[in-house]
Amino acid sequence: MENSEIKENVKASAKALIPFGVFIAVYLVTGIVLSSQGVELAFYQLPSPVAVICGIIVAFILFKGGIDEKFDTFIRGCGNENIVIMCIIFLLAGAFTTVSKQMGGVDSVVNLGMSVIPPQFITAGIFIISSFIAVATGTSVGTVVAVAPIAIGFAEAAGLNQMMVIGATIGGGMFGDNLSIISDTTIAATRTQNVEMKDKFRANFAIALPAAIVTVVLLLIFGRPEVVPKATTYSYSFIKVLPYIFVLVSALCGVNVFVVLTGGIVFSGIIGIADGSFTALVYTQQIFEGFKGMLDIFLLSMFMGGLAAMVEKEGGINWILQKIRKVIRGKKSAQLGIAAMISLTDMATANNTVAILINGPIAKEISEEYGVEPKRTASLLDIFSCVFQGIIPYGAQVLFACASIKGLNSPFEVISLCWYQYVLAIFAILSIYFPYTKYMGSNK
Repeated sequence: MENSEIKENVKASAKALIPFGVFIAVYLVTGIVLSSQGVELAFYQLPSPVAVICGIIVAFILFKGGIDEKFDTFIRGCGNENIVIMCIIFLLAGAFTTVSKQMGGVDSVVNLGMSVIPPQFITAGIFIISSFIAVATGTSVGTVVAVAPIAIGFAEAAGLNQMMVIGATIGGGMFGDNLSIISDTTIAATRTQNVEMKDKFRANFAIALPAAIVTVVLLLIFGRPEVVPKATTYSYSFIKVLPYIFVLVSALCGVNVFVVLTGGIVFSGIIGIADGSFTALVYTQQIFEGFKGMLDIFLLSMFMGGLAAMVEKEGGINWILQKIRKVIRGKKSAQLGIAAMISLTDMATANNTVAILINGPIAKEISEEYGVEPKRTASLLDIFSCVFQGIIPYGAQVLFACASIKGLNSPFEVISLCWYQYVLAIFAILSIYFPYTKYMGSNK
C-alpha cells in the first residue's frame, strides 16, 4: 500500500474479498448459533485469531500462484512495519494495565471518584468516573466490570433508574476507550493510518468532549436521585492514581509511546513493590500476564496484516475502491463512507478492534484519494466503532453491564439510555458537514 503506481496496475477482483467474508461469516454465525443456545458472551467464545485463520486458509486455496509465493506475501503482510509496531504497543499496554491494576490503581481511581463526587450528582458522576477509568486503563469492558456493581448499589440506595445508571457506565467506558492512548482501538486506528496518537487524540477530543458535556447535562437533569444517599468515605491512595496521570499527560505532550508505556510500567512497579502489593518477582510475572492478556489481539493483528496483504495483491482492495468511487463525490461523502463501513463491520463482528483492522487499509486508500487528513480518518474509525460497539445488544460492554441488573427484561432497556453513544454519533456527523473541529485545534 505504499506505491500508488503499483496499485493502479493491480486488477480489481471481488473474488479476492471472499477470505474476508469467510472470516466475518465464521465469527458472526458462531456467535448467532451460540447466542440462540443461551451461551453467555456468545460472540466472544470463538477466539478471533482462529476465525481469521479460516479466512487465511481460503485465501491460500482460492488465490492464484504457488504456495511459496502466497506465503511470502502473507509473511510480508504480517511483518509490515505498522503491524509490528502495533503489536509491540499492544504488549506494553497490556503489561501496564495488568501491573497497575494489581498494585491497586483501578480501585483507587474508582474510590477517589466516589469520594469527591457529591451524592446528588451520582448518575453524572458515574459517567465521569467510568470515563476516567477507561481513559486510564484503555478498556471499556474492564471499566464496566469494575464500575457497574458500584453503580447498581448507588442506584438502589438512591431510587435511581438502574438502566440509566448502567447506560451512563457504558457511555463513560466508551468515551474513555475512544480517547485512551493505550486502548487497542486507538492503537489500531493510529497505526493503520500511520498517524501520531496525540494528533488522533486531539481530533477525537474535539468531537467527544462536546458529546460528553451534553451527556453530563442530560444526566444531571434526568438522573437526579429520589433520595440523596449518604456521603460515604472510600479508601484510596492518590499515589496509585499517579501512573495513569503520568501516562496520559506524557502521551499528550508527545513523548514516544514506547517510552510512555515503559515508564508507566516501571512507575506502577515501584509503587506496588514499595507498598507491598507484590514482590519484585511477582511484578515481573504480572508484566508477562499483561503480555499474555494481549495474545488474542496480537495474533489477530498479525494474521490480519498477512491476510490483508494477500487480498490487496489479488485485487480485493481495488475492487472495493472502484465501487466506493461510484458513490463518493468528495471529501464529505468519503468521510461518510468510512463511517458507514466501520459501523456495519462492527455490527457484524461485535468487536471494534477487529472492525478497525478490517477497514483500516481501505479507509487509508479513501482518505488519501479524497484528501481526508489521516488523523481525521483514524478518529472516524475509532468513533463510529465505539458508537456501535456501545449499543449493539450482543457486544461485551452491553452484555456485562446488563448482567449487573436483576430482573432485566431486555438489553434494549439499557441501550435506549446509552445517551453518550447517540450524542457522539450526532456530533461526529455534524463535524463532517460543519467542520467546527478546525476551530478547536484538531485540524491545524
